[in-house]
Amino acid sequence: MSSSSSSSSSPSPSSSSEANWRFDVFINFRGEDVRHGFVAALHKCLLHRKINAYIDNEDLRPGDEISPALTKAIEDSQIAVLIFSENYASSRWCLDELVKVMECRRLKNQRVLPVFYKVKPEDIRWLKRSYGDALARHEVRLGNASERVKKWREALNEAANLSGWHHDHEALNEAPNLSDETEFIERIVKAISTMVRRERLSFAKYPVGVHCRVEEVMSLLSMGSDDVRMIGIWGTGGLGKTTIAKDVYNSIASQFDGCTSFLPNVRENSSQPDGLVRLQEKLLSEILWKGSLPVSSVDEGAYMIQDRLRCRKVLLVLDDVDHGNQLNALARDCKWFGKGSRIIVTTRDKHVLSSHRIDRVYEVKPLDQGEAFELLSSHAFEGNRTEDMSKDHRDIALSYAKGLPLAIVVLGDLLCGRRRDLWESILRKLAEDPNKDINSVLKISFDALDDNERDIFLDIACFFKGRKMEYVTRVLDSCDLHRSIGIQILIERSLVTIEYDRTVQMHDLIQQMGQDVVKRECPNDPGKRSRLWCYDDVNEVLSMATGTNDVKGIVLQLRTPAELHIGPSAFTYMRRLKLLIISNARISGGPVCLPNDLRWLECQECHLSTLKFSDGPKKLVYFDVRGSQIKKFGGSLMGFKMLKDINLSECNSLIHVPDVSSAPNLEKLNLDRCKSLVEVHKSVGYLDKLKYLSLESCSNLRIFPSALKTKSLHDLKLFGCSKLEKFLEILEKIVHLEHLYLSGTAIKELPVSIDNLVSVKYMQLKNCKSLARLPSSIYKLQNLGSLDLEGCSNFVHFTKNMEDSTDPNGCLGFPNLNRLELKGCNLLELEFLEDSSNFPKLRHLSLSGNKFTHMPTSLHKYDNLKNLYLDNCKQLQEIPQLPSNISDINANNCRSLQKLPDFSRYIRKTGNCDILLIGGEMPGWIQHCEEGSISFWVPKDLYDKVLGLAFCVVLGLEEGKEVHASCEVQILVNGEGWSRQIRLFHSLESDHVWLEYHRRKALYEVEELLQKEWSHFQVDLRASNASIKKRGFRLICQQEEDDLKVKLQCPPAIETDWLLKERGSEEDNLIDTEEEDGTIEDSV
Repeated sequence: MSSSSSSSSSPSPSSSSEANWRFDVFINFRGEDVRHGFVAALHKCLLHRKINAYIDNEDLRPGDEISPALTKAIEDSQIAVLIFSENYASSRWCLDELVKVMECRRLKNQRVLPVFYKVKPEDIRWLKRSYGDALARHEVRLGNASERVKKWREALNEAANLSGWHHDHEALNEAPNLSDETEFIERIVKAISTMVRRERLSFAKYPVGVHCRVEEVMSLLSMGSDDVRMIGIWGTGGLGKTTIAKDVYNSIASQFDGCTSFLPNVRENSSQPDGLVRLQEKLLSEILWKGSLPVSSVDEGAYMIQDRLRCRKVLLVLDDVDHGNQLNALARDCKWFGKGSRIIVTTRDKHVLSSHRIDRVYEVKPLDQGEAFELLSSHAFEGNRTEDMSKDHRDIALSYAKGLPLAIVVLGDLLCGRRRDLWESILRKLAEDPNKDINSVLKISFDALDDNERDIFLDIACFFKGRKMEYVTRVLDSCDLHRSIGIQILIERSLVTIEYDRTVQMHDLIQQMGQDVVKRECPNDPGKRSRLWCYDDVNEVLSMATGTNDVKGIVLQLRTPAELHIGPSAFTYMRRLKLLIISNARISGGPVCLPNDLRWLECQECHLSTLKFSDGPKKLVYFDVRGSQIKKFGGSLMGFKMLKDINLSECNSLIHVPDVSSAPNLEKLNLDRCKSLVEVHKSVGYLDKLKYLSLESCSNLRIFPSALKTKSLHDLKLFGCSKLEKFLEILEKIVHLEHLYLSGTAIKELPVSIDNLVSVKYMQLKNCKSLARLPSSIYKLQNLGSLDLEGCSNFVHFTKNMEDSTDPNGCLGFPNLNRLELKGCNLLELEFLEDSSNFPKLRHLSLSGNKFTHMPTSLHKYDNLKNLYLDNCKQLQEIPQLPSNISDINANNCRSLQKLPDFSRYIRKTGNCDILLIGGEMPGWIQHCEEGSISFWVPKDLYDKVLGLAFCVVLGLEEGKEVHASCEVQILVNGEGWSRQIRLFHSLESDHVWLEYHRRKALYEVEELLQKEWSHFQVDLRASNASIKKRGFRLICQQEEDDLKVKLQCPPAIETDWLLKERGSEEDNLIDTEEEDGTIEDSV
């Protein structure tokens, strides 16, 4: 049983491309046939199962051929689902995608699954009916001999012969259950779920002996039981506990609907600052599939786990637990988790399990002789050939490995590929000392490394275990270590692994061996060792200046702050020191002079006030003293030609940044939150290789370079520099700058040369109170996607696009702008919006808090506009006709509003819609309901005709008083809860009308409840800090006359006992709700 890990997290070695799948599923379909019905429902169901499905936006396709991005999406998908529908073959895009999919099936082993949606497979195979007609039209257009049409024919024929699913009413005799589209989708998704490789954990390359041990663990888990079960896996280090746990996890993870989490190295990670909190955050984010769930304390994290997971069936693995407080924080009680949950704990300490009342424990035993020999052979000999090894040598190897998989793997990888005389010499070393322990066995592999590989191994063992691969490689590169080949060799020797989260890991027994190697360099004098990482050793060497030329690296990362005295001559004799990392130390002592050979300097939160180097060239690459008390560099950065990265953030004593022209290779300069910083030297503007420049919240910054010629700059951040009045001139085109942050500055205008930022995509000027105008040249920013001017209260007028007769290109508008924020700009008019061609892709427009009275009548031409915000536009009198795709309109507190468009015409065309308007009357097309819930009955013949459901409420507020209100909505279908949401309303000053529309896609999950001749819909509404004065609804159907076929009263055909049962459940729900919250003012 091997406990080593490969460097990849690929699920199996059978497919080299498997680990590179970016998408689980690519869906190929004809949009006009199935996008808003079948495909929308299929996509939602796939996402619900945590299956990453790619859907192309057919409406945004440019040109006649599929884009490189779409081609890449197909190549990066593990499974392709082909939805063949009536008009599929009329789309050249669909056919080109199909050809690419079939190519990937042949070359990349991509799984291809056809769905024949209301078409017959034989029509596709033999090009009959609509498929034959479409191909004939393509031949007329492209020619009979077209190679493109030939490929389409071949691909259609090949795909039609694959196994898939057929959904057609004529197929009822063969598959009677497929008439229900919901069940049909569920069958497809269930099949895909079994095919999709979830992110499996990498473990043993040769899992010898793992299977039988996993079976024993599985018997303890009893997966058929729906109880919540905690089990332990216990054994000494190196026996393969983690390997077994990973294999069990991979085997059963698919049974938990994505609610799984594997937390490795709990012992080590929990010992870091806020370690348990970080583990709680990771657990919650992985199981709940949330990007980030911030936790402020261990107690809060424990409550969140209990609260969020108590109804979920979860699989949780806690690897390498060594203390009860870790279990208390992460899995204190079985009641924290839903039925069927399984929690697996690996540990070296059985008492940890017994004290937590975990009595189902699997004890991992060493490998027997046969297993040990098989594992050794697998790693040592190509093709498992063992005839070259004598019985004596085999016995020597196995007797000293003592059945420990870790030792066997390391020894086997060391022997692999070596000449017979070399591995005989290695085994002879083992025989020379019959008392060798596991450390000595592991050290044999270390001894076989060359100098570069040894240095990398020792750096990882002493400094970098658990750190991100990107960080480790940057540090190693700065120290002139050939890390690419070096780390790869360490991986091949099973000394190091790269985990799925891209952290560099090694078994702690191997780490201990590496640290012992360093300590043995000079057991009694740490100043003569190559690496120092323990507080006592570092403090002794730096305070007593006992360091020598032997010291190459010092890394001290303290969990809690501690005093560290550094004498003025501490580094005098450490001329070969390349790496110095100290964090969370209160440093005392005189001025520190660092050696010129230093490559990497990190002193974070260390209260340093002065740093200097010896005269002459310096080799420093990385300089990070964030949070220190440093005041100045001592003139300029002379001689720092190798310096690439400076981080001086939160250095609150720093007043100015000196001349950096002698650091020509500088790529990153971070000066965030330097509260005393007044001046940045003009040389910063001329650094050719500078990519990142950030001065966030430098509240005293006044003097900034007047010109910018940094051609490589990608990010420029100046937000929060509240005393910076002038933005620099851009002297020439900067092709890499994409993000410009100027919010909260005192700048009065942007330079005309702003158009030299030809690649800028995001420009933030929020709360620039002195900014009065933008230059017309801003319309030349062809790549600008987001422009944020919120809170620029001195703005009044937005610059119009003026054609420039002297410029052959003129002013071109914003062809890629999709987000425009103009909230609180005191705009008096919107003339700049009259020409919609200036904003062809605008999706989000915020005009809240302005002073205009009318909006441009051309607003309906903004075809891509989805979100329109007009809150607190108190002089606005009319909202004109809107674009048909609008989905989100907020116009609260618009007191002067007199005329509105007919929103009913938009609802039939749009998706989900949310509208908030001042007023006290519902639209006339809404069906009013009496006091109580919105309640109505829908006949079965309407189920397939429904487009969506709209409901409306009038919120009553106390006049003249600004309040923050909310409305909780719960939709029940046939007595079962389906949807629950809370809508927040900010700063309302009078009565408002809220209209919400859910299209059929959002109602997809409710369809499984629609099995009766009549179905009962109920919408419960509760308002907080407001009353509900009126309520109503409208069922939106394909034909408007069908909207009114619903019944407000119970149809007589409904069975009495079913009605009584439903009423009883409603009463229970009401009681529960009232007990939950006594602050609700209107409960209906």
